[in-house]
Amino acid sequence: MSVGFVAMVAGEPSGDLLASHILAALRKMQPEVACAGIGGERMREQDFTAWWPTERLAVNGYAQVLPRLPELLWIRRRLRLSLLRQRPAVFVGVDAPDFNLGLERRLREARIPTVHLVSPSIWAWRRERLHGIAQAVDHMLCVFPFEPELYAQTRVRATYIGHPLAEVIPDRPDRHGARQLLGLAQDALVIGLLPGSRLGEIQHIAPSFLGAARLLQQRHGARIVLPVAHPSLLALLQRQLQAVPGLDIQIVQGQSHTVMAACDLALVASGTATLECALFKRPMVIAYRVPELSRRLMTGKGYQPWVGLPNILAHAFLVPELLQDACTPDALAEAAESLLQDSVRQAQLQNRFTEMHAQLRRPTANLAAQAILDAAKAG
Repeated sequence: MSVGFVAMVAGEPSGDLLASHILAALRKMQPEVACAGIGGERMREQDFTAWWPTERLAVNGYAQVLPRLPELLWIRRRLRLSLLRQRPAVFVGVDAPDFNLGLERRLREARIPTVHLVSPSIWAWRRERLHGIAQAVDHMLCVFPFEPELYAQTRVRATYIGHPLAEVIPDRPDRHGARQLLGLAQDALVIGLLPGSRLGEIQHIAPSFLGAARLLQQRHGARIVLPVAHPSLLALLQRQLQAVPGLDIQIVQGQSHTVMAACDLALVASGTATLECALFKRPMVIAYRVPELSRRLMTGKGYQPWVGLPNILAHAFLVPELLQDACTPDALAEAAESLLQDSVRQAQLQNRFTEMHAQLRRPTANLAAQAILDAAKAG
């Protein structure tokens, strides 16, 4: 049975990357399938028709959502009405649960099968969302091995597919080649800065990263490299750099994986990038900061002491986490120096990250694509 039209929504750059690998596998199985919805550059490279770009949905924190809410609701309503007219064989929501789950519920009520890629972090916070997920999702594709059990008592079918990044990132990253690509000396101390892929993250996290980078450069002569996730973020970063005189920094467009492969250590905002750094076997300091209103709204909703994915997977503080008021240039630089000066700890991290890589590696794209086709045919 041929599947004619698959609708998909990816709400941020990490979702765009994840979805692009699924689309590539989907087209190998059914080359004629049409795919459209909301997506980014990586998805468009796989012949995905983006009615709206991913960047239109990329917000972070409660406080940032509020002024954008009318626009986001308008986009979701327009998309829903379009999909109800065109009736895709299956709808696939890629992350962005605040946007996708409401849309999926309405589509499922209209008997359009729904698949959600990347389970919301109900194991970490807001466990009350499980009931809403069960109303919206037919099949949950889980990227972490402990997640399917959470859905065992619901009607949602849940499948562990491994993490797509575990297939993409090599077991032994080519540091030498990455440094050549970036024009970095092989013997240089290289610090990667990854302050996030959304405007709100850059606004609230990047200043502390830049301040820490200046300290590390002054004390140790470190080369600083910052990959910019999207050109729209560059103007804000350049304004922030004016407040850090004397910092010699190399800013590159995209190439976050090249920077991770090249660096000795990364300062990284909590999110998918922390897992990427772990898969690249790089020491890191994880940090995050949201506006005070968002922090207050989130207080008391967490179930675990960790926020970084490597620490969550290990159930331990493998790497430092500096959150909110603790996310200062001095504290970040001190945590980075502690890691850089401890060769035993670096070796331990490399071993743990290698174990994680093996656990997360599955034929993810093929498993996800087959599950999407199966859901379409069952519907």
